[in-house]
Amino acid sequence: MDFQIGLVIAGLVVGFVVGLTGVGGGSLMTPILLYFGIPPTKAVGTDLLYAAFTKMGGVFVHNKKSNINWSITGWLTLGSVPAALLTLWILNNIKTDVETVNQVIKKSLGWALLFTSVAIIFKQRILKFSQKHAGDKFHSESTTQNMLTIAIGVLLGATVTLTSIGAGALGTVTLFFLYPLLPTPRLVGTEIAHAVPLTLVAGVGHASMGNLDLILLGQLLLGSLPGIFIGSMLSGKVPDQFLRNAIAVMLFLAGYKLIF
Repeated sequence: MDFQIGLVIAGLVVGFVVGLTGVGGGSLMTPILLYFGIPPTKAVGTDLLYAAFTKMGGVFVHNKKSNINWSITGWLTLGSVPAALLTLWILNNIKTDVETVNQVIKKSLGWALLFTSVAIIFKQRILKFSQKHAGDKFHSESTTQNMLTIAIGVLLGATVTLTSIGAGALGTVTLFFLYPLLPTPRLVGTEIAHAVPLTLVAGVGHASMGNLDLILLGQLLLGSLPGIFIGSMLSGKVPDQFLRNAIAVMLFLAGYKLIF
């Protein structure tokens, strides 16, 4: 595809929002790519690698600050990567035309956006509820926790591979519920660390099926990398709750439009 300044600006805006609030990466980027007329399969494939490259920098920063629980990351990956590979295999082997696959992805994307918007709005309430029940049985038994973490990984692996959405907002909210006593920065850092191998595996898988536009990826990164830096610098200086609610409303409307 040809160079489009609009895509660079889109990357800049999404990168800025992610740096500022920590949410909105794939949730915002994939609908934007659909708006620019990118086919759903190519939008998802390109966005997955876009997410992998942008979040690698986040892993470096969070690891230096000791904000990553590598044990939880490992259990999540144990579920998500096999689920991603299975989803890729199904997408590659179903005997149907590309238009049908695009429609399936659009509907799945719509539902993922709706669930993500709800997760963003009720994030603090979920956190308070999970902290209240922090002494419950499944929080205190490590084996049960590990199995539930793998199950969350399976869910995220399938969802992210199909829609490129869920690794950030949905992943963090589910971890809030399962690990309520873990400090928020460590939960966020852990989910970012988990998102890198998941989006990389899913992105490479989509690329092998031809669902990748390298020129498009380059334009998005050209805008997003400085955007993330600027957003990170301003983080905490803009009302976070207002921005999150605005993003949630926007994602809900985008999801509703894709489904209905």
